[in-house]
Parts: sequence; C-alpha cells; structure tokens
Amino acid sequence: MGLIRTKLTLSNPRERELLPVEVNALADTGSLHLCLPEPLAIQLQLEELYKREVTTADGKKHLCSYVGPLQVTFQNRGCFTGALVLGDEVLLGAVPMEDMDIMLSPAKQSVIVNPDSPNIATSVVKSQPV
Repeated sequence: MGLIRTKLTLSNPRERELLPVEVNALADTGSLHLCLPEPLAIQLQLEELYKREVTTADGKKHLCSYVGPLQVTFQNRGCFTGALVLGDEVLLGAVPMEDMDIMLSPAKQSVIVNPDSPNIATSVVKSQPV
C-alpha cells in the first residue's frame, strides 16, 4: 500500500492565543495514538499529563510523555485528544482517525472523510445485541 501522508491542523484549546499549526502527518492504522515530535509539543505549549510506556514497531519499549489536550482537524472533521511525544514526525494513529470518522484510501493513497458520512462524522457508542 505504501506510506500515506496527510495534512492536519493542530492547536492547543487551552492556549487560544497560539496560532494553529498545519503539519504533514504519516497515517498509520497500526498505531493507536497521535504522536508528536518534542519541538512541536513545545511550540503548542502542551502540558505533560502522564508518562506512558509504549512499544514501537521494532519491539522496543520507551517511556514517553503523554501531553494534551490537543485539537486535531482534518477537512470538515475534528477531535480532541492527547498525544505521545515520540519520534521525529507527526504520526496519526487509529484512535483519532476513528474519532474523526476518517479512513485510509489505498486506491487514492490518501486519507479521506468516510464516504458513507461525508457531511458529519458518525460514531458507534453502543453495539447492538446479537
């Protein structure tokens, strides 16, 4: 499938005077969280909320800062989330993608708004009994 990248806008909802930052993010459905490089977390003045132990693709464990809150927007979608401070690029994981109801399109090699709900994000809050 190859690497899929997309533009996101990130902002700190606690610091409204800070301008939002547009970033180029690597979308990865194999990752759960949003990950930010440390300079970006500092630029957005994100507060460390916790420490998290994470396992990276190479099987190594790392202790990382979990910062937030963070507002993420993509086209007509948005969500509030936290982020792990890790790596040298923005990584968009499955949790914020699900929250914004966006998905990867291998045919288009891009991140897209869910075509089944193009105007407003949808979500499941309780599954139906079987």
